[in-house]
Amino acid sequence: MSDHSVFNSTYRAFLFDMDGTVLTSIAAAERVWTTWAVRHGVDVETFLPTIHGARAIDTIRRLGLPGVDAEVEAAWITEAEIVDVDGVLEVAGAAKFLRSLPLSQWAIVTSAPRELALRRLAAAGIPEPAVMITAEDVTAGKPDPAGYRLAARRLGVEPGQCLVFEDASVGILAAEAAGADLMIVTATHEQPIETLHGTLAGYDMVVASVDAGGLIRLQLL
Repeated sequence: MSDHSVFNSTYRAFLFDMDGTVLTSIAAAERVWTTWAVRHGVDVETFLPTIHGARAIDTIRRLGLPGVDAEVEAAWITEAEIVDVDGVLEVAGAAKFLRSLPLSQWAIVTSAPRELALRRLAAAGIPEPAVMITAEDVTAGKPDPAGYRLAARRLGVEPGQCLVFEDASVGILAAEAAGADLMIVTATHEQPIETLHGTLAGYDMVVASVDAGGLIRLQLL
């Protein structure tokens, strides 16, 4: 993808999804959600692929289970995920890559609650950003673009001046709706992805350079 337009463009900021993009938490998340699904009589095999990238409360509401309090259940999911971070690891090269960026020019936009996000970042050895948008910061989660728009605003830039790193379909839709350019991180994808956006298997394949005007360019090694 060396000739893709994102490698020939400059940006004011980079915005990163968290789970599946800078770290992998699939095993831990699926352990917790499997326990929850079994308890509520939800078919695990068909349900698990739907949990990634979205806020827990939105995932639960989408099921429309009778008599289920989505806020209470989402809180249970969060607490269980905070406890279980076994196997939470960085995507190859992510920590080093993020540390190479100016703190004022990158942010994380995650569907996870803040306490869970901080727990997973620490478990994976990922640096905490100066700006992080979490589930509590928006009233509508991904695929709504509110999170990415808010991150850009807090960094003092426009969404169209940002490159978003994403892995999940709801996050991709959110970034597109925000008007940002996209890089799809494929490290946790079991199947090849067909996309017109740039793709990246790991951050050990790229470097970021910042020019005198503060513009960031992504370059392949």
